[in-house]
Amino acid sequence: MTLRIERTDAPTDEERQAILAPLRAYNTAKTGGTSPELVAWLVRDEHSNDIVGGLYGRVFFSWLYIELLVVPEQARGHGTGSTLMRMAEELAREKGCVGIWLDTFDFQAPEFYKKHGFTECGRIDDYPLGHQHFFFQKRLAPAD
Repeated sequence: MTLRIERTDAPTDEERQAILAPLRAYNTAKTGGTSPELVAWLVRDEHSNDIVGGLYGRVFFSWLYIELLVVPEQARGHGTGSTLMRMAEELAREKGCVGIWLDTFDFQAPEFYKKHGFTECGRIDDYPLGHQHFFFQKRLAPAD
């Protein structure tokens, strides 16, 4: 097999999928393979029915990864975020997850996650420049 490397500054989703396919095959061979289960809780404006926030994640490798958590500014401090986190944790427990993980920036909500029992498990300084990118996890105790 002869290989060549080419750069693209506008990769397509098809190209991403082509790179991802052998990685998924390798991961499946090593882990027995599972497909991610997507989940979302949508926060809607009662009057317009527009989605104004929510929680989006996936259960994969026996962990719930919270990819997105958005609470509308006018609802912050009124329990909406805590309710979403509680619902996510309930789902993670129902699915038998080992834990929940997520990432956030210093200008977002690291203290909120700590308040909900998450601990820092990684950090990148100066991403973006002058800020920190945190990785948090919360391990769930096995059900009795």
